[in-house]
Amino acid sequence: MASQVMEYALQAVERVKSFRDTRLSTVRPVGEFFDYHRISAPRDTNEAIQRITYNTRHFSGNYVVLIGLLSVYGLLTDLLLLVAIFILVGGFAAINRFAPEPMQVGNHMVTQKSLYTMLFVVVLILLWFAKPFALIFWLVGSSALLILGHAAFIEPPVSSEYAGVETV
Repeated sequence: MASQVMEYALQAVERVKSFRDTRLSTVRPVGEFFDYHRISAPRDTNEAIQRITYNTRHFSGNYVVLIGLLSVYGLLTDLLLLVAIFILVGGFAAINRFAPEPMQVGNHMVTQKSLYTMLFVVVLILLWFAKPFALIFWLVGSSALLILGHAAFIEPPVSSEYAGVETV
C-alpha cells in the first residue's frame, strides 16, 4: 500500500515538472503582459479575432497562471467547499491508514467499503450546500471574460505581422 502511494506521489511530481517545463516556461514577463501602451480597441470583429488568436498563443502561460489564481481565490472564498475537500482527502487517508482490514464494532462488522460509503454520503451532503458547480461556472465565466478581454484589447507587436515571412 505504501509503495503505491509513493508511486503515485512520484508520478504526480513528474507531471508537475512536465507541466512546469511545457506551460509555465511560456510565461511572459509581467511588464509585457500588462503593457498599457499597447491597449487599444479593435477596429472590427476580424481584427479582434486576429488579436485573440495571436495573444492566446503568445500569452498562454500567463493565462494558465491567471486561471490558477482565480481557482485558488474561488476555493479560499468558499470555505464550505474547502472543508468538504479536506474532509474527503483526509477521510480517504484515514480509512486507508487506520482501517485496511474489517473491524468488529459491537455486533457489526465495519469494512472499508462501508467507511467509504459513509464518507461519500457526508461529503455529498457538504457539497450540496457548498455548490461546487457555481464555483465552476464562475471560474469559466470570469476566466473567459478576463482572457478574451485582454487578448482582444492588447495589440500584437509589429513583428508578429511578419512572423510567417521568410527572408531571402
